[in-house]
Amino acid sequence: MPYLIETFDKPGAAAVRQAAREEHLAFLAQEARLLLACGAKLSDDGSAALGGFYIVDLETREAAQDFIDRDPFSRVQLFSDVRITRWRKAYLDGACFL
Repeated sequence: MPYLIETFDKPGAAAVRQAAREEHLAFLAQEARLLLACGAKLSDDGSAALGGFYIVDLETREAAQDFIDRDPFSRVQLFSDVRITRWRKAYLDGACFL
């Protein structure tokens, strides 16, 4: 069952995010087979990243935790909080899966 991982950046951490961005993107490319969706959460005007979310195709909470722990953004301590929740697909790209 997939997991939703939601991350929240520490206030004032834009420079930390930017410094680790290329390594983070390389990590995502390496793990692309696990990614159902992912992306940054942005401020209303789109000028700042506030955190992110990942929907990952993993079987256990422990595997989801391991995934986010290996993300370079975690290693540089970008996040103030990380929430991991099991996720059930209902709609994706306009298609119903119920």
